[in-house]
Amino acid sequence: MLIAVPLMIVPFIFYNAVMLGSGIAAFSTVIMTVPMLSGAVWTMTLGDLVILSALIALFFEVLKATLSTRGSLMNHMFSMVVFIGFLVEFLLVRDAATQLFFSLMVIAFIDVVAGFTISNRAAARNVSIGL
Repeated sequence: MLIAVPLMIVPFIFYNAVMLGSGIAAFSTVIMTVPMLSGAVWTMTLGDLVILSALIALFFEVLKATLSTRGSLMNHMFSMVVFIGFLVEFLLVRDAATQLFFSLMVIAFIDVVAGFTISNRAAARNVSIGL
């Protein structure tokens, strides 16, 4: 039943934990810097790391959408709940009105739409009408 838990809940909880703990300024904290051959310096902030983790979660959510298990429908419903949580928090919480949080919300929306679309296409292939 663990497959029914949407992975986008992890960036959502992490963002809220950092927001309530250190404040949104903590997302500008530099995690690492790498000097490039061109002479430029590439930096990764905590906010960049959150986006990266959300994209990785989206990848695994798309993979989970191809499965036809009993938990698939629950996963889609919970993914919709996570997206609604993102949307409500974005509209009502001052510290959630950031570009980082908006990007996370868009990733959650893509998760919902892709999950339903992929599941419907996979289910359509599994149904044989006999034509």
